[in-house]
Parts: sequence; C-alpha cells; structure tokens
Amino acid sequence: MTVHFIGAGPGASDLLTVRAVNHLRASLVCVYAGTYIDDAVLAYCPEGARKVDTAKLDLDAITAELVDAHRRGEDVARLCSGDPSLYSALAEQSARLDEAGVPWDVTPGVPAYAAAAAELRVELTVPAVAQSVVLTRTQARSTAMPDAEALGNFAATGSTLVLHLAITRIRVLAEELTGHYGASCPAAVVFHASKPDQLVLTGTLADIAGQVEAAGLRQAAVILVGPAVGRASGAESHLYDANRTRS
Repeated sequence: MTVHFIGAGPGASDLLTVRAVNHLRASLVCVYAGTYIDDAVLAYCPEGARKVDTAKLDLDAITAELVDAHRRGEDVARLCSGDPSLYSALAEQSARLDEAGVPWDVTPGVPAYAAAAAELRVELTVPAVAQSVVLTRTQARSTAMPDAEALGNFAATGSTLVLHLAITRIRVLAEELTGHYGASCPAAVVFHASKPDQLVLTGTLADIAGQVEAAGLRQAAVILVGPAVGRASGAESHLYDANRTRS
C-alpha cells in the first residue's frame, strides 16, 4: 500500500485539495502533527481510522508507524502542514521509506505564505517593485543555515521576504532587515492563517516586533517583509498591456 504525503494547507479544512480529501477518506491510518492540524481536517478520515499525533514522536517512531501500516496493507495519509515541499521533513521520511521498500507519493497543499498573502490581500510580485519571493528561515535552536544563505544576502536583493519558523526572533530580524529595507519598509505577521483564531499584524520594520511581542506570538506565524507587502504601486504587467501584440 502507499504512504500519501499530503499538504494539509495552512489550517482551514476547506483549503484542502480534492485529491487530499480523497486520500484522507481512503486511508485507514492518518499520521499528523497535532500542533498544526485540527479536528476539522481530521474529520475527513474514515470512521475507525487510526490517528497518530506525531507531536511527541521522533523520526524513527514516525517511520515505524508508516512501515507497519504498509505491512498491514493499509494506506497512510501523512499530513504535512502547508505544502510538503517546505520544511516538512519529506526528504528524511521518504529516504527511510525508500530503504524499507514502501511506496509513497506527494499531494501538494496551499502553503502558509500564500494563505497569509491572501489574508493581506497583496500580490508578492509587483512589477517594478519586486519580482522575486524568497522563502527562508533563520537559525535559533534548529538546523544550521548554509553560510551562503545568510539573511542579509537575501535582503540585499530587495526581494519580498517570507520568513518561516522565525517568529521568536522577530526583534533581531527586524533590526537586521532595517539596514537593507529601511525602518519604514512594510512588514506583516500572520498567525494561523485561515484558521478561526487567525491574527494579522501589519506595520513596518520599526514597529512589527513590538506588535508581535504584545500579542505573545511564539509559533505558527509567517513574517512577510518588503514594499510589495504594503501594496506598493509599481508598473502594470506587460502581459496585459493593451499595446502588446497578441497572436
């Protein structure tokens, strides 16, 4: 049977893809991170499905659950918050499944940054303002960042920055980014994007850290920085220019 790595999206159960829902309904085992995935998403699981919260499990224990289910002939819905291509440990888990001879596939999900941008009602790539989006994180107690991926290197490009797993370092980050973008640069933080307890904070690099600290945010929040985040005016897209030759 198959292990389905499924992007559970940012949290709202109605943001799951049709494919994701179909896999959930057909899988007798659901492995998920309880910190990010709530009952509304798990409600798609069939009655009697085995539900395993990975919050207190290490990689070996998680892999054992997946392999054991395969040996029982059961499909597994391995739910990942957001999209499996970002910070999901897909690489480590799939490598272990390959070693064990367990088939797996991937179903994409709505990434948290996309849900955050939707709540902010902004386009992150505005012509003549920013045409690149950098998705990154910073190091605290987590895995070391490659030297070439220092935050300052990305900030120097002037791109729209999206920082994951970094909310506890917001003040240090804001100070560092101010040197590249300026204190008045728009910044936003979206906590639990799309969920009932969602919180959206908007401001600048000068004040966003204070807002985050006042709100007591410690996890599950995305930081967005750059002129586009403030809906800066730019050029209009060449794609839709009335003077553009169309075949």
